[in-house]
Amino acid sequence: MSFLSAREHGAKPGSGGVASAQQEGIDRRERLRRLALETIDLAKDPYYMRNHLGQIECRLCLTLHNNEGNYLAHTQGKRHQQNLAKRAAREAAEKAAAPAPQRRVQIKKTVKIGRPGYRVTKQYDQETRQRSLLFQVEYPEIEEGTKPRHRFMSAYEQKLETADKNYQYLLFAAEPYEVIGFKVPNAEVVKQEDYFYSHWDHDTHTYSMQIVFKAPREQQQAPAVLLPPPPPVLPGPAALQAPGLAPQPGLRPPVPPPMPPLGLPPPGAPPGIPPPRPPFIPPAAPPAGQPPALPPPPPMPPAAAAA
Repeated sequence: MSFLSAREHGAKPGSGGVASAQQEGIDRRERLRRLALETIDLAKDPYYMRNHLGQIECRLCLTLHNNEGNYLAHTQGKRHQQNLAKRAAREAAEKAAAPAPQRRVQIKKTVKIGRPGYRVTKQYDQETRQRSLLFQVEYPEIEEGTKPRHRFMSAYEQKLETADKNYQYLLFAAEPYEVIGFKVPNAEVVKQEDYFYSHWDHDTHTYSMQIVFKAPREQQQAPAVLLPPPPPVLPGPAALQAPGLAPQPGLRPPVPPPMPPLGLPPPGAPPGIPPPRPPFIPPAAPPAGQPPALPPPPPMPPAAAAA
C-alpha cells in the first residue's frame, strides 16, 4: 500500500489500519467486562456457575455464556429480570403459607393438696326419654383468680384401664387440686343451652355442670303402647255389678235366648249339622249305709230261652 492510499483511508503511517465494526464491538464488550468486574463480585452471585467445559451457566434461566461479559449482559436483560421477579413472588407466597413456629408453654409446677369433694346426681326425663347427669365439685381452697376447667376424654387416651368404646371420661381440673375424672356413657351429648350448662359459684366455691344424653334411636322411634279400651259394662242385677256400686233403677237384665228341645238343632244353625247330644246325667248316689245297686242282667238270647 502506498503512502497516498494510506492517507486516503484515514490511517497514520505505520499503523495497522482502521478497525472494523466487529473489532470495535469486541473491544467495547471487553472494556465493559473489565469495568463490571471491578464493581460486581461474581463469586457472590447465587446463579453464576462455571461448568466443566469452561462455559458460564445461569442457574436461574438455564442459559450458557462464553465469558463473564456475556453473562453480565444477560443479568441486565429482560428475561433474567422477569425470572428474578417470579422467584421472589413464589418465595413470598411460600413464606406466608408456612405455619408460625409454636412456642413452648412453660409447665407450671404446683404442690397438689388432694382430690376435691363431689356429688353426682342421675336424672331421667320420662317425656323425652333422656338421661342426664349433674356434677357438683367443691374447691374450697382454689387459687385466687382461677376457675375450674373441664373436658371430655376418649377411652383410648387414658392408660389406666382397658379401652372400651362404649364409655368416655369427663375430667375436672383446678389448681392446686388433683385432676378427677368420671366414666360416663359414650353417647352423644346435647349441646343446647337449656340442656348443657356449667356454673362456678364464687361464694360456695362449687363448680356445677349438667350434661344431657340424646335418647337412643330405638326409643325415639318406638310408638307409644296403646292399651285396648275396656269392655262396656252391661246393665244387670246388683250381684253382677262391681262391688260398692248401687244398681241403677229402671234397668233389667238381658233375657237369655230359649233352649231348643232335645234332638233339634239350635236356631240359626246351618243345615247338615247333626243336633247336639243330650247332656249326660250321672245316676244318683245311694244313701249312706246301703250298698250300691247292681246293674240289671243282660237279656238272654232266644235259643237259651227255648231250652
